[in-house]
Amino acid sequence: MKVTVETTVAAPVDAVWRAYTTPEDIVQWNAASDDWHTTAAQVDLREGGAFSARMEARDGSQGFDFAGTYTRIVPHRLIEYVFGDRHARVEFDETADGVRVRVAFDPETTFPVEYQRAGWQAILDNFTRHVAAR
Repeated sequence: MKVTVETTVAAPVDAVWRAYTTPEDIVQWNAASDDWHTTAAQVDLREGGAFSARMEARDGSQGFDFAGTYTRIVPHRLIEYVFGDRHARVEFDETADGVRVRVAFDPETTFPVEYQRAGWQAILDNFTRHVAAR
């Protein structure tokens, strides 16, 4: 089963792609709520390249690394990656309203699927606001 979240960003595809794949941008939008933030991000955007984002509670009480390996890259169209034993696919589709960004991922087993969907959607909503503010 895949979980899917999506947004439409009113910006050119090159700007959307750059904001999604640039560490300096990722640290600005990659959080599901205001009490979390991403303190560091690394991106080696090529098939076989690694990525990581350090996500931490703002109060310092907890944190984790979200990391994986890119398995397929089609510039301005598609990113696929593995993280642990899970897989994700990010599609960038140009539409009349902007770029639709759709993320489909394998859920983990610790938290309910709806909780995971809400968290990933919140991150994607932050991404949309970040690009719109540029």
